[in-house]
Amino acid sequence: MSDEMNKALYEKGLAIRREVLGAEYVDNSIKNATDFNRKFQEMVTEYCWGAVWGREELTRRERSMINLAMLTALGRTHEVELHVKGALNNGLSEQEIAEVLLQTMIYCGVPAALDSFRAAKKAIAEHGGK
Repeated sequence: MSDEMNKALYEKGLAIRREVLGAEYVDNSIKNATDFNRKFQEMVTEYCWGAVWGREELTRRERSMINLAMLTALGRTHEVELHVKGALNNGLSEQEIAEVLLQTMIYCGVPAALDSFRAAKKAIAEHGGK
């Protein structure tokens, strides 16, 4: 951890990141960081997970729904898969995830939603769902 980092915010972010994405995934991301991308991992943990996900104005369920919609709009299928698992960990049902993706179909287009449905189906199966 770099000296200029807010250690309390980093630790808060690390805890949230582990709870949402799973400790194994997060710990591997941090363990496998190199000099090239270590600062990126630190900043994602501190700012994304600590400063933003750590806010109380939206629930984790709400943040998961927003993330799935934005990641679909951006065509970030790998991240959709990861965040579907996080959404399940945050208490979203498979049906709620499907509803978010149906909503994205209207506003982001069928191809984007199709890619996200494929990623979600894989993530749900890996998470022990249908």
